[in-house]
Amino acid sequence: MFDNRDDIDFGTADIGRLFSKYFFPTLMGMLFSMAFIITDGIFVGHGIGPEGLAAINLVGPIMMIISGLGMMFGIGASVVAAIHLSHDNTKAARINVTQAFMAGIVTSLIVGIVCYCFPHAVLRMLGADGALYGIAYEYYIWFLPTCMLMMIECIGLFVIRLDGSPTYAMIANIIPAVVNIILDYIFIFPMRLGIMGASLATDIGGLVAVLMVVFYMVFKAKTLKLHRIKMSLVSLRLSLRNVWYMIRTGVSGLVGEVAVATMMLAGNLMFKRYLGSDGISAYSIVCYLFPLVYMIYNAVAQTAQPIVSYNYGAGLMQRVRRTLQYSMLASTGIGLAITLVFVFFSPQIVRIFLDEGSVAGALASEGLPYYAIGFVFMAINICMVGYYQSVEKSAEAVTVTMLRGIIFLVLSFILAPKLLGEKGLWLAIPIAELLTVVCVLIGYNVRRNRPKAESKNNKQETL
Repeated sequence: MFDNRDDIDFGTADIGRLFSKYFFPTLMGMLFSMAFIITDGIFVGHGIGPEGLAAINLVGPIMMIISGLGMMFGIGASVVAAIHLSHDNTKAARINVTQAFMAGIVTSLIVGIVCYCFPHAVLRMLGADGALYGIAYEYYIWFLPTCMLMMIECIGLFVIRLDGSPTYAMIANIIPAVVNIILDYIFIFPMRLGIMGASLATDIGGLVAVLMVVFYMVFKAKTLKLHRIKMSLVSLRLSLRNVWYMIRTGVSGLVGEVAVATMMLAGNLMFKRYLGSDGISAYSIVCYLFPLVYMIYNAVAQTAQPIVSYNYGAGLMQRVRRTLQYSMLASTGIGLAITLVFVFFSPQIVRIFLDEGSVAGALASEGLPYYAIGFVFMAINICMVGYYQSVEKSAEAVTVTMLRGIIFLVLSFILAPKLLGEKGLWLAIPIAELLTVVCVLIGYNVRRNRPKAESKNNKQETL
């Protein structure tokens, strides 16, 4: 099949070349994944209508939470395994990777069973009611298999990149996305399966992704091969301990996806309150476009992660700082470019999803430029979260994620519309990102100056 393993030395290769070697395959893979999401929105918007977009947006938080669990295990395993590899402990790295997959499978089964057993309670909690409830229920039931597959795919892509195969990881993103797009069109238009067709296309694409991950781990893995886990009580206890450490290390990834789910849920509730169902449909365009921007920044963070983690484990802090500089420059540059596109071409972007002249389309065209103001601030925040994850500072990573995605976000959605009117709905997310950047910069400067102050005090005591 594919053999795209690269001989990569995280500890000695030039940082700029190493970053580029990882960034472009990671970015291309994520862009193809986002091409599927956007194309899915286009097909649903034109083939089913605004109510289809609204239904998918209502169910979206479920996907974000399950994806977050996958990121939690993937980030945790990748960081811990990278540090073991920097110490030439390949066996420990393999064991950690295997334990992450096992934990992901068990967790996905538990979540899937709970969601299938209590669908009505879950949908009510997500705000599905009235005319939207029926179509949201149909999408929810058929979409749950995708969420369960997504966790395994997410863990696998982190492991594959760390194993030195960013190109294979890219292909494992591209092929499922292409399958998804083709089936989306066939199921929604020629076969007229409606919202169920959109769900089935996503399910099949997710299955293809998981099969590619399994194929790599079984037949193509170079260093991070699966390792047989002993079934004794002692081994189980050690496995639980290792999984708990991976959870602590990667929990900010889960919090990040919970933050996206919170953004969708809070936005749905507030847009519905102020603008009704047309407001939810308009906001759904933001929720389709947000993952595109978020994944681009995530591509930068995931590019830097194995480089930073390996060099952090090896004690090469100059290379760690150099990698952080590259990731920060890449993120902010991309953020500025995307902001300009959204500001100047918002009507054209909205027409991709909704027919011209609709009420929801008009609301989205007016609001997108305000929403885009936050992209540069978001770039800085996600970059710093990725850095903290990579150097095992999970508390800092969780704090930044909680501020930008939950605390400041919810407060902004509550207060901004009252103070700024309808514009405040669109500015809530930028305000939350800006407030978080201020906190990040203050915290960074405090930590940077603390060693200097301690050194000065020690010198005075010596004198």
